[in-house]
Amino acid sequence: MEEHTERKIPMIAAKETGPGPGRYNLPPTVGFVGHDYTKYSSPAYSFHGRTTHSAHLSDCSPGPRYYVEPCLTRFGRSAGPAYSILARGKSADNKATVPGPGVYKPEKCLIPTHRKPPSYSMGSRTRYRSVDQVPAPNTYSLPPVVGPRVPLKVSAPSFSLSGRTHRGGHSEDLSSTPGPAHYYQTDNNIYMRRGPAYSMLGRHQTSKSSSGAPGPGAYSPEKVTSGKSKAPAYSMGIRHSEYTTPLIVEVPN
Repeated sequence: MEEHTERKIPMIAAKETGPGPGRYNLPPTVGFVGHDYTKYSSPAYSFHGRTTHSAHLSDCSPGPRYYVEPCLTRFGRSAGPAYSILARGKSADNKATVPGPGVYKPEKCLIPTHRKPPSYSMGSRTRYRSVDQVPAPNTYSLPPVVGPRVPLKVSAPSFSLSGRTHRGGHSEDLSSTPGPAHYYQTDNNIYMRRGPAYSMLGRHQTSKSSSGAPGPGAYSPEKVTSGKSKAPAYSMGIRHSEYTTPLIVEVPN
């Protein structure tokens, strides 16, 4: 058998009975009534026409001369807490034991989130029975705060000086091991580079024959300028002629 496929007929939008795109409306963003709640709205003011004076003849409300507090809005009062100081009012029942404001002490109220220093109370000593073996207050003693072994206290390092003991002291060598001075120190020239060595000997006796060699004191090494720079030197004097007779002046005694 042959299978017959159905032909799909496209739908015409004009034949649809549903609302069109222009049917849907978004809430307005202008004005106050029906404003879109997802958008911010500016303050709105209303303008009315001027009414005749005859319409307010039966109205006993005050005029604009009265002062309106700034905290009053069309939604109600918008202001912080305010307090007024007035005289104490008389209670309806004179026998009522109502505490006054001075009885309460809020400064003594403990705040769980605040830190509190330790507090102590002082009271009278309770009476003991004659059978009880209770020690006196001076029987108890606190640990000293001087020395290295103080609980809950930081102490500085302390040292003790004592005499040297022959038995059981640090100077007693129980193992009889040699000290550092017993070991022979190897010369460094054996396993390292040998350094320069000099020998000092006595002066040799010179021969009896006189020699013209100068001694060590004859040399002046400080006057040698061949290997180093030398400043210019000048001599100051008078030039004399070999043929001029010297001036001789007789001085009376």
